[in-house]
Order: sequence, then structure tokens, then C-alpha cells
Amino acid sequence: MTLIRAEDLTLGYETGVVAEHISFTVEEGDYLCIIGENGSGKSTLIKALLKLREPMGGALRFDGGLSAREIGYLPQQTQVQRDFPASVREIVQSGCQGRCGLRPFYRKEEKQLAADNMERMGIADLADRCYRELSGGQQQRVLLARALCATQKLLLLDEPVTGLDPHVTAQLYALIEQLNKEGLTVIMVSHDVTAAVRYASHILHIGRENFFGTKEEFLESRIGRVFFAEEGGKADV
Repeated sequence: MTLIRAEDLTLGYETGVVAEHISFTVEEGDYLCIIGENGSGKSTLIKALLKLREPMGGALRFDGGLSAREIGYLPQQTQVQRDFPASVREIVQSGCQGRCGLRPFYRKEEKQLAADNMERMGIADLADRCYRELSGGQQQRVLLARALCATQKLLLLDEPVTGLDPHVTAQLYALIEQLNKEGLTVIMVSHDVTAAVRYASHILHIGRENFFGTKEEFLESRIGRVFFAEEGGKADV
């Protein structure tokens, strides 16, 4: 089942176009990695997927009953966000806000959903800890649990391993891979081309030239070979 269909998108701001001629589809169960040079438009595409900015041209459609409000989003963290003075439980439960509508409190089932996702991410024992006291890897697990409270369909991850050491990075990639195997569709923006081709089912490359296809097709393409050479990636699939 198709969840997202993008056709000849043009992305940009009042100051001008940052990317154009972007076309791709996301099917249920896909693991799509979005890669490209700095400034190529990856962040602008995220805003379009979250309905925070309309494309300047082309069509972006949500199918299969998916809406932008049903996307579980894990953003890049700023230092201010890393120092947020709230408990782990409070942050994870905030992922249920989309289910609450105008209701200013969480129901029993929403609190249980948050508890289940903390258990799922291996952070149940951290529920009462202050978020800013956690390690970077623990914080990312908290944000993943929060994103899981917002969706049962699709996770959108923006550079989820930035700043993490190699061991914690490997653990987080394995966790995301397991979520995908359990049925969640994943879209991950990453500068790590090696991880992209190791874990993804499909690659969207945005840049001077665009590419969309399976990771195997990407590795065999001229764009893929050039990008790998420039980024120093290793094609370990």
C-alpha cells in the first residue's frame, strides 16, 4: 500500500528554489533513506512531509489513510532541547498530544501507551529521571518512544545518530531496523551513506542530480558511485 507519493516536487523559500524535480513513493513497510549534499534540500523536504511548508510546485500526496499528523517525528536536537528540564515520562507522554485533541489531560490508555513504548525502547527504569541528565543515546531512545506514541504507521527520523559514539550509534540503528521489521515504515534523513545502504530498502538522493530507487539500484547507478566516492562510504550491504 502506498503511503506517500511525491511527483516532480519543487522545494524552496521566498528567497528561491533549493531543490526541484523530486519524485518518490513510500510503500507500507519501506525503509527509505534520504541522502544528499549539505544544502541540497533534505530539511526542506522534511518540512513538506510534516506539512510545515507547502511545495512550490509538483504534488505531494498522502495515501493509505496516512496524514501528516500521524507521522512520528524524531528531529535533530539543539542544545536547548537536550537540556529540557522534564521527566522522561512527561516527554514520552507528550507524543500522545495528537490523540488528545483539545483535551488538556492524558487518559489511562494514553498513559499506558507511553509506558509500553518506554518498555519497548528499554527506558522504563528511566521514567522518573530528568531528561537533561541522560546520555545522548538514552535521550534518543526517549525521543523514539515519544515518536512511537504519535504513530503506528510511519517514523520520520532526522539524522538520529548525530553526536553519538560508534557503539551507541550501532545500537540505535539496530533498534530502528527492528522497528521496521515489526511493520513500521521508516524515513530517515542521514549523512551516513554507509548506514543508508546497509539498512535501507530504498534511497532518495537529492542534489545536482536526483535519484530514487532500491539501494541495489543506487549502488549500481552512476550517481551512487560518484556519491559514494565523494563521501567515502563503504558499500557493505
